Amino acid sequence: MKKTLLLLVIFVLLAGQSVYAAEVKIGIVDLMKALNESDSGKKAKSDLEGMIKSKQVILDGKGKEIEKLKGDLEKQASVLSADAKKSKEEDLEKLLREYQRLVTDSQNDVKKKEGELTGEILKELRAIIDKMGAEGGYTMILENVDGIVLFSKKEINLTDVVLKKYNESKAKGKK
Repeated sequence: MKKTLLLLVIFVLLAGQSVYAAEVKIGIVDLMKALNESDSGKKAKSDLEGMIKSKQVILDGKGKEIEKLKGDLEKQASVLSADAKKSKEEDLEKLLREYQRLVTDSQNDVKKKEGELTGEILKELRAIIDKMGAEGGYTMILENVDGIVLFSKKEINLTDVVLKKYNESKAKGKK
C-alpha cells in the first residue's frame, strides 16, 4: 500500500513536470543510518548497551537463584515431607513469576529509554532535512526505509550531508 501510494505520487509529480515545465528535485535519506552513525546516536547506543548490561546482571543473578532453588528441590525431593516440598515448589513458582515480571519490566524500560534517546535525535534530523529541502529547492525528500526506494542515483542520497550537518550542529551547541 505504501509503495503503491509512493509510486503514484512520484508518477503524478513526473507527469506534472512536462505539463508545468517545473523542475522536480528529489532526494532520499536513510534516517536509520544517520541515527546510528551520528555522534549522538553512537552515544545513545552506548548508553543503551550499558543499561542492557546492568539489567542483564540483575536477571542473571535472579536466574542463578532460581536454578539453585530448583537444584535444591530436586536433591531434597525424596527426603522432604509433602508440606515442605509443596512450600519449596511454591517458593520456586513465586521466584519464576518475579523473574518473568523482571524480564518484562526490563524490556519495557529498555524500549522506553531507547525511545527517549532516539526520539530527540530523529526529531532534530527531520528538522535538518526539512531545512535542507526548503533551502535546496527539493520537491520531496523520501526516507529510504524497508526497500521502498529500490534504486536511486547516488547523487540524490542526502544521508551523508544530513549526518554531517547534524554532527556540526551538535558540536556548535556544545561550544
